[in-house]
Amino acid sequence: MAAPITEIRKPQLSEEEVKQQKLNDLKTLLAENETALTKMLEIASELNSIGVLDAADHMLLAKDEIAKIALGQVSRKPVTNLLNTLLGATGALMKADPEQTSKLLNSAVAGMDAGSKYLESEKKVTVMDLLKTLSDPDINRAIGFGLHFLRGMGKDLKEK
Repeated sequence: MAAPITEIRKPQLSEEEVKQQKLNDLKTLLAENETALTKMLEIASELNSIGVLDAADHMLLAKDEIAKIALGQVSRKPVTNLLNTLLGATGALMKADPEQTSKLLNSAVAGMDAGSKYLESEKKVTVMDLLKTLSDPDINRAIGFGLHFLRGMGKDLKEK
């Protein structure tokens, strides 16, 4: 009767056999991905010919200096003001109704188009034209919106 198996031994490959196995795996990968590798090499060659790889290499060598410059620029007062303004505007926009905001922006674009067409003409606006336009429902709607917008804005400014 045979002796029971009490331990499992993994075959130990020599360093040379491990290298040979890795080379065989690499050869297989190269053969299976020939088209992709060719494209990658063409792209790398083109990047090298226009100097992008040299620039990237120099940037990596100067990464500490670049980081100092970038941090110096980001911490400047105008940049921090811009970031704070963007955060505040983002917070305000998140409170707004998306449909109303979209309608308002589309209306503003339509108004800019109409205003641009008017600027192409040499026509002057008279006082009588202004008085007549108040009866125009579109203009009346826009003026009413503007007045109520200003009223709401004024109330909120007073509270804060």
